[in-house]
Amino acid sequence: MDILAELNPAQREAVEAISGPVLILAGPGSGKTRVITHRVAYLIKVCGVSPRHIMAVTFTNKAAREMVERLHRLARGAVGELTIGTFHAICARILRRDGKAIGVDSGFVIYDDDDQISLIKRSLQGVGLDPKQYAPRAIQSAITAAKSRLWTPADYLQHTHSYFEEVAQRVYERYQQMLTESNALDFDDLLMKAVQLFRQSPEVLSRYQSRYRHLQVDEFQDTNLMQYELVKLLAGKYRNICVVGDPDQSIYAWRFADLRNILNFEKDYPEAKIILLEQNYRSTGMILEAASHIISANQQRKPKDLWTENEPGVPVAVIETYTEQEEAQFVVNEVEQLVSRGEVRRGDCAIMYRTNAQSRIIEETFLRYGVPYKLVAGTRFYERREVKDVLAYLRLIQNPGDSVSLRRIINIPPRGIGQRTLDELAQWASSRGVPEYQALPMLVGQEGEDVAPQSPFRSHITRSLTGFVKMMEGFMARRRELDLVDLFDLVVASSGYREYILGEVGGEERWENVLELRTVAREYRDLSPDEGLTAFLEGAALVSDIDGYEEGADMATLITLHQAKGLEFPAVFIVGMEEGVLPHFRSFDDPDQMEEERRLCYVGVTRAKQRVYLVRAFRRSLMGSSRVNSPSRFLRDIPSHLVTGGDLWAGEDRRVADAVYAWNRAPAEVTAVPELKAGDHVRHAQFGDGVVVSCRPVKDDAEAVVAFDGAGVKKLLLSFARLEKVE
Repeated sequence: MDILAELNPAQREAVEAISGPVLILAGPGSGKTRVITHRVAYLIKVCGVSPRHIMAVTFTNKAAREMVERLHRLARGAVGELTIGTFHAICARILRRDGKAIGVDSGFVIYDDDDQISLIKRSLQGVGLDPKQYAPRAIQSAITAAKSRLWTPADYLQHTHSYFEEVAQRVYERYQQMLTESNALDFDDLLMKAVQLFRQSPEVLSRYQSRYRHLQVDEFQDTNLMQYELVKLLAGKYRNICVVGDPDQSIYAWRFADLRNILNFEKDYPEAKIILLEQNYRSTGMILEAASHIISANQQRKPKDLWTENEPGVPVAVIETYTEQEEAQFVVNEVEQLVSRGEVRRGDCAIMYRTNAQSRIIEETFLRYGVPYKLVAGTRFYERREVKDVLAYLRLIQNPGDSVSLRRIINIPPRGIGQRTLDELAQWASSRGVPEYQALPMLVGQEGEDVAPQSPFRSHITRSLTGFVKMMEGFMARRRELDLVDLFDLVVASSGYREYILGEVGGEERWENVLELRTVAREYRDLSPDEGLTAFLEGAALVSDIDGYEEGADMATLITLHQAKGLEFPAVFIVGMEEGVLPHFRSFDDPDQMEEERRLCYVGVTRAKQRVYLVRAFRRSLMGSSRVNSPSRFLRDIPSHLVTGGDLWAGEDRRVADAVYAWNRAPAEVTAVPELKAGDHVRHAQFGDGVVVSCRPVKDDAEAVVAFDGAGVKKLLLSFARLEKVE
């Protein structure tokens, strides 16, 4: 009863419905994560189900971690062998354990996006095509689309209808061959191979069906065909499958998520129980009502009547500015106004946009005004060069067949081994029927020989190659006797990587990233050397975009609408509310895409707890063109009693430059501006101490160029920067 005590009636019904298929349609902010965790705890503590028989699937590692933490509290630590994780992580585990039944070696490495592009370029060359003529990204997308439909290269051949598809099929076939040679799987293979395993090995499938008698799947509206088929196979015996999702928040069709999976759930499970979670705990009444009006125009949905006991709150602010520069100025101004009035912290504010390109002017404006911000999904930690370099060394130690990792680090630090040598090595290895790394020991001469007689390379190149292979063989020999951290330290020291990275411009910061990777490695130190290395590399490969988002820092968040899903903020600014931006122009001729654009807007609005600002520019320059855009059609769906702001629609036919701002409040008060000149010493709350390089008047303000000791040169408006003049 303690587990049920905190739940509302609909949530309690969802938790107690433990037998047979269950579809939980959960509106935004309705406590779906609470329902899933309480449901698992209820199965364990009340129904006596062994944690070993339960699988809970999430879409991010962050969500999985939060679920585990909640379950430890709810179930008082009795989680045992409970399986919680993302689809990709769970499938990787299954394939390492049982993939040999379909020829998957348990030591496989997982290729990330950069690795895949590198291999696709080589695959294009392998079939006699120029990577400059056929965009590797387009080929990658075609291969992913084929895999999302569970098409092998042979299957894809039956579905080619254009020359590009014929090219993509040829590259796909070579790409898979090279993955196999490298003992590697890409992200899509993790899912596809798991489905193939269950389809081709009834004995293995039966074993997993018997183990996982209760399945919980979160964010079901975002599943693709492979994921749907996977859970359908696993649930085939007991049919105790509970899926949670919201068709109105399905925004990943470009990743091949299939909305039909949740809309047609009852066709595969006609006995399914449908439960609606309609009470919202996040947003004010006016925000929720505005969002409901925006989404109600869609046809592909299951209607819900969202409601809340929260206060009505303030109306949605619909704001018109003249240009994207003034749009950004309004956002920064309003953030600082809210902070100065004590209504929010900066960290409570999120600025959301449809495309990454929109962030540029917003970033520049935050910097110009000296207001701290953080950009979600800049260069992610695991995509940084120095991090990928060290990971490549460790991946090659785990799997010598990994040709992508070999090519990445064979000349890092520089060893005089260029692209021509690598191409010749590939040809020489191919002529002997072995992978590239396995060909390297053939170059090592016998005792008394400088180099092996059969080496096709000049002696100095052969010595570089043999020096590299001897170093790697030394690492591999120590792999099973050193824990992960000690192996990590050996690699960065003995390879010369530490000296190499510190010798570069910005090397100290890059070395700090290497040390941060070492901190991650420490989490695996208690595992055996083999288990630790495998788990560490797998964890690094499976980190998702949203896993990089950290709460707590008192800085405004700049984030795309796609990345914002699953997050919440007291104040949300959605910029670019114009036809052609949101909704995006590519959706104009496709009703399905237009519905997804509407869902994207709905997701953005429902991230907000207290305030929503929908901001548009009368004229916008974006991606090389400048144009006047009409207000977004989604704005028209919000009734006037839910909106505050100027007369937005009066500006629609305006063709003159004197657009009227609809900011609906005075700009921030100008604070006392110190008189500054070149050479003055100043202090900034975020950037620290610096020296004024120049200072010039700008309208009713002044702009100072300041060289800060640790933060570099910044341009700051003095009325916002709050610079303190120091002696």
